[in-house]
Amino acid sequence: MNKLSGLPAVDRLIKEPEVAGLIAQWGRQAIIDVLRNLQQQVRSSDEVPSWALDSAQYPARVVQRLRKQFGTGLRPVYNLAGTIIHTNLGRSLLSRKMAKAGLAAATRAVTLEFDLETGRRGDRDKLVEQLLCVLTGAEAATVVNNNAAAVLLVLNSLAEGSPVPVSRGELVEIGGSFRVPEIMQKAGCSLVEIGTTNRTHLKDYEAAIDSDTQLLLKVHPSNYHIAGFTKSVDVQQLSLVAKNHNIPLYIDLGSGALIDLEKFGLPAEPTAGEVLAQGADILSFSGDKLLGSIQAGIIVGKKALIDKIRANPLKRALRVDKITLGILTETFRYYQDTTTVRDNIPLLATFAKSLSEINSQSVLVAEALCEILTSDFKCEVCDSHCQIGSGSLPEHHLASRAVCISSTSGGLLNTLHASLRALPTPVICRVQDERLWMDMRTVTDVHELIENLKHLTTIMQDSGQ
Repeated sequence: MNKLSGLPAVDRLIKEPEVAGLIAQWGRQAIIDVLRNLQQQVRSSDEVPSWALDSAQYPARVVQRLRKQFGTGLRPVYNLAGTIIHTNLGRSLLSRKMAKAGLAAATRAVTLEFDLETGRRGDRDKLVEQLLCVLTGAEAATVVNNNAAAVLLVLNSLAEGSPVPVSRGELVEIGGSFRVPEIMQKAGCSLVEIGTTNRTHLKDYEAAIDSDTQLLLKVHPSNYHIAGFTKSVDVQQLSLVAKNHNIPLYIDLGSGALIDLEKFGLPAEPTAGEVLAQGADILSFSGDKLLGSIQAGIIVGKKALIDKIRANPLKRALRVDKITLGILTETFRYYQDTTTVRDNIPLLATFAKSLSEINSQSVLVAEALCEILTSDFKCEVCDSHCQIGSGSLPEHHLASRAVCISSTSGGLLNTLHASLRALPTPVICRVQDERLWMDMRTVTDVHELIENLKHLTTIMQDSGQ
């Protein structure tokens, strides 16, 4: 008898309960294509493997093929890596209220570009502009999809075809191999390097300005720090030079903060309002770093300059959608009340989390892991330090506590590390000093985390440990 006749039909396989669950996750056509490809390979082989005749064997092979072909997809994880604003894990988290504002904008027709008073077309920037002006003291504001886009747009709008003096100590790489000189080149500007890596003086700017100069650029050191024998020109000094030559001063503020972060135990970071008050004509910063909101590039400053930026055709290519604007609107409303902003912005709540609370959560997780894992592992609560992350406050760390796991075998520790990533909700931690560190500052629901960790028993058994 021809064994190929025993292959289960694809139409029957997709009705199997486990396969139906995969359809809900990956999509019907993707599952059908994989099933057909699997059976096509079987038909083209010399022998029919036993698994191909058993319907129950298909789901695991389908998942394996899907993950190889499509990756694991966008999945929720626990960020216990000790980096609060983790670029690879989505940067700042939103509260449910902030996300709800985005959902409301997504699921209803909204006045994105419609003026109810006139019945005519409106301006999407107006949705957040006045809130930003209140918070920063700016004359006008606009928003694009991230701060790299903001830098590109500002430079192209205000200095295309002209030389732009920049301190050599500020020619930074801002993440993902995007470097300030390369962005300037794409914006159509000519980079004029001034000063040295560690020292730049006011006279260096003065000497670099000529009749073709249309803009001065200063990059705030939000993702780097040069220590030792250093010298830089502050915003207030540089603004006087810019005014004397009648050219605007642009500050790439990077991380961006709207309130004093010292109250959270962090070092002083200039707020957007302070930088404008010091004489900057225009500045930009990220929405998903120290602001604690959604990815965006926020540009604030003089109205004449913002109007020129808005008129650039690139602005349309870089604009944000209604979901982003809905979330930003909610964020800026929260920032108007400094007494409650910490409770409404998850990032600020994480900064403010007490060591006693972190320690209590760490003890609960350590005790749970001692019951879940075999005697080959040792779990203890250790002092830890969180980095802020994503190029924000690069030198500063927040005191924290972590569950540290050691093992009698490096191989066992590697297996556990992989098993944590294989949990229903993967747990991302770090390896340091031959131990796994699960930093607890970023945990919001410790009991949910513990329930998730209980699946380790099955996963470790399946891996042969």
